[in-house]
Amino acid sequence: MQFSPNFDERIDRRGTHSAKWDKMETVYGVPADGGIAMWVADMDFRPPACVQTALDGMNAHGIYGYFGDDRAYLAAIRWWMSNRHGWEVSPDSVFTTHGLVNGTALCVEAYTKPGDGVVLMTPVYHAFARIVASSGRRVVECPLALEEGRYVLDIPAWDAAMTGTERMLILCSPHNPGGRVWTRDELRAIADFCKRHDLILVSDEIHHDLVMPGQKHMVMPVAAPEIMDRLVMMTATTKTFNIAGAHIGNVIIPDERLRNLFRGRMEALGISPNSFGMAMATAAYSPEGAAWVDALNLYLDGNRRIFDTGINAIPGVRSMPLESTYLAWADFSGTGMDTAEFTARVEKQAKIAINHGPTFGKGGESFLRFNLATPRDVVTEAVERLKLAFADLQ
Repeated sequence: MQFSPNFDERIDRRGTHSAKWDKMETVYGVPADGGIAMWVADMDFRPPACVQTALDGMNAHGIYGYFGDDRAYLAAIRWWMSNRHGWEVSPDSVFTTHGLVNGTALCVEAYTKPGDGVVLMTPVYHAFARIVASSGRRVVECPLALEEGRYVLDIPAWDAAMTGTERMLILCSPHNPGGRVWTRDELRAIADFCKRHDLILVSDEIHHDLVMPGQKHMVMPVAAPEIMDRLVMMTATTKTFNIAGAHIGNVIIPDERLRNLFRGRMEALGISPNSFGMAMATAAYSPEGAAWVDALNLYLDGNRRIFDTGINAIPGVRSMPLESTYLAWADFSGTGMDTAEFTARVEKQAKIAINHGPTFGKGGESFLRFNLATPRDVVTEAVERLKLAFADLQ
């Protein structure tokens, strides 16, 4: 069934085993009744109808056995990457993991040893550091520089920080939480840095379909094709189409040597695909899915404008220009408040659950991350609550 997406529809997710809505009181003290969940990075929107149709077909058949014959799934991936990103993917290079957090952990296991350094460009998605540390590897933070309110690379400082014991760099492209779409020159600079220091480059591009109008994401294989011998790409349908609960992601590895190492870890751990995720992803990577994403990005841009206008009107608060993702990164340093005070105002007074900046590593201390992938009237209400919570600064 074809239909126009209704992103304005308010869907009550409370009591549905939603981590985003059902855990915010336990984690942040924000009550389920009256609170607004703007933390976990999933959307409050239904996925495109083609995804539900695929699930309806599985339900009607009524047999839920192991998934086999992945030709349509691989063809859908290849079609999407070629048409949306100008990247020709070989089906032999695709590994299916239980999401990209799982994919990241497998990369750390496959390509590094305990005690090795893994480079993170901080502040960055908090799961990276958790995985690296839990695996007995060292987190090596290479802070991004702030110039005119946006993140830029600081390659000379990173070069100086390398000791020769680092083995991998995990890139977040586009950047979470800063929302940067890295330029071709920036991506090539990162690739050169990895070549210079003999690092495996793991490029997590889970947000690469979620770009604001006027922005263009470039996948790393297109930006720097000369580094295929050290490149591991990670992509997924989960963020793009709001199917994170399917726990499915793709680790795409052009180099045969790296493929063999990765395959060895997957086989040792007995990892095989989730049939529901495979069906959902195959359906999503389609012309109908593409049209849905185009409509979604326009809607998210409208939410971004409302949020930026409102929060930037609060003295001392500034939202980083959002080029990609649906995650606003707001700096409260100008308020003169410490982290505990401005966070308490957001959670206790405005009753909004958000991600705390320090969890993203160095440079995140004065920030909070807000999820804007929710109906527009929720964003508008959140902005009004924030204005009231900081009314004494007006």
